[in-house]
Amino acid sequence: MDARTYRSNEAKPPSQALLAALPANAVNWIAVWRRNYLVWKKLALASMFGNLADPMIYLFGLGFGLGLMVGRVDGVSYIAFLAAGTVASSVMMSASFESMYSGFSRMHVQRTWEAIMHTPLTLGDIVLGEVIWAASKSVLSGVAIMLVAGALGYANFPSMLLALPVIVLTGLAFASVAMVVTALAPSYDFFMFYQTLVLTPMLLLSGVFFPISQLPAAARGAAQVLPLAHAVDLLRPAMLARPLDNALSHVVVLTVYAVGGFVVSAVLFRRRMMK
Repeated sequence: MDARTYRSNEAKPPSQALLAALPANAVNWIAVWRRNYLVWKKLALASMFGNLADPMIYLFGLGFGLGLMVGRVDGVSYIAFLAAGTVASSVMMSASFESMYSGFSRMHVQRTWEAIMHTPLTLGDIVLGEVIWAASKSVLSGVAIMLVAGALGYANFPSMLLALPVIVLTGLAFASVAMVVTALAPSYDFFMFYQTLVLTPMLLLSGVFFPISQLPAAARGAAQVLPLAHAVDLLRPAMLARPLDNALSHVVVLTVYAVGGFVVSAVLFRRRMMK
């Protein structure tokens, strides 16, 4: 590790440790984002296909297949109901996988982060750049699915433009939380626990495939703390041109996950990289 980056491994007060883990300024992350973009650009088509294939299968497979048996849900066709949930789940998966697998590769396997820290950039700059990069990729996935849904008449234009900032915030929230997992992961195998025990249950409890009102009371209560549920509650009215209820509370929850996840991951990465 570069001596000028970390002059001492001695324990510091929590406030000083937190400040040391944060980005040096508000623009350094752009260099990290641009570096990741230039690498991704070479494989952009394959990457986008991989990110879109799974949610598209959900949208059309369940929408047209199960939708024929279900009929209408909350006053709209099942595929229109499912479209917003598919956008949210696609953003969640894309941001999480980029932060975990790709971020872990750059941090632990390729040691790209160590190379970057020999420049004026700090570890906090790198973590912020990685979070925003993962969110950027998830925005591409979410917007692509939303445009397909809109073109087929399953989302309303121009009201679905209100979903754009929600997609961005959702991507930041899940990218930040996944970076916490990456900071704790000893190997790639660790990510399966997060995927199986957190992402999959969240997918089933957050109103993606059916209304949360159909769940038992305990499950409905648990859904209120899940970021995906708040993302769906914002995206579905925007895409279906319906009034937004409790919009501020949903935005606050997603913001807390985004900011809190980033701060926690930055502190954990600092501890990990100092070892």
